[in-house]
Amino acid sequence: MLGEIKNVSLRKIWKNEAYDFTPWLAENLERISESLGLELEFEAKEVSVGPYSADILAKDTGTDKFVVIENQLEKTNHDHLGKCITYASVLDASAVIWIASKFTEEHKKALDWLNDHTSDEIGFYGIKVELWQIDDSQPAVKFNVISTPNEIVRQAAKRKEQGELSETRKTQLKFWTNFRDKISETGKIRSLQTPRPQYWFDVALGKSGIHLSNTFNTDKNEIGARVYIGNKQVDEWLPYFESKKEQIESQIGSKLEWNPNPDNRDKIIGLTKHFKLENKKEWDQAIIWLVGETLKFKKAFSEAIKEKIKSA
Repeated sequence: MLGEIKNVSLRKIWKNEAYDFTPWLAENLERISESLGLELEFEAKEVSVGPYSADILAKDTGTDKFVVIENQLEKTNHDHLGKCITYASVLDASAVIWIASKFTEEHKKALDWLNDHTSDEIGFYGIKVELWQIDDSQPAVKFNVISTPNEIVRQAAKRKEQGELSETRKTQLKFWTNFRDKISETGKIRSLQTPRPQYWFDVALGKSGIHLSNTFNTDKNEIGARVYIGNKQVDEWLPYFESKKEQIESQIGSKLEWNPNPDNRDKIIGLTKHFKLENKKEWDQAIIWLVGETLKFKKAFSEAIKEKIKSA
């Protein structure tokens, strides 16, 4: 015998949007993160924005910027679209996530249009949420992503700007583009930033204010994998990581540089290696090394972060 799959009304589980649905989403940000390939960390609920309140405010730990989450138990409407844009502008958000039980075609097109005509400093996401059950089983939630930033369009826009870049910036952009392509092939990091013409490339570790900041230094012919700890997190997190030094170095398989610049308020834990970076033939070897270290750093430090958060 086979069971019957049935669609369940969201209000069967969440009677009230503000008191039931929003709190559930806030407690289950990992599910939203997985569906979008982002690293989200809860900040607050019902955040005041003038006479209105943003449902959920989160942090994208990859960029350390705010993400606004606006949710509805019913189908999308113009009122919530306007609120999404208003909240994003007032809170200087890097992303807006609009969650609803149904998206009208007009509102889906509106999100797609915003993604195609805004810079990569802001992204708009649409998620249709559904509940399904087999016969009389417990309903299961499903997130259907219906709109995301269009990376192809944004990359094309960036290529138009490259003619204005210096040779150093062009080299940095090319290196990080190659690096991102290589690490994407592993499938082990779900959220990767867009390559930029700068000497660093950040990777999220699951905690706001702490991230991997890989470096590409053509002056020193040196690349590095480094954990960056912002000054607001230093007093709590540097001693904690130091207490895990033996465990972390064992996982990574190398002795790390612990706080190599003690006079700086922001702290670094890292590993560097020299390559002849002016010779692009050596880039393959350099990128293979950096990809390997990035994956080991992310695994070791992400696990340590989760361990501390769970024990708090």
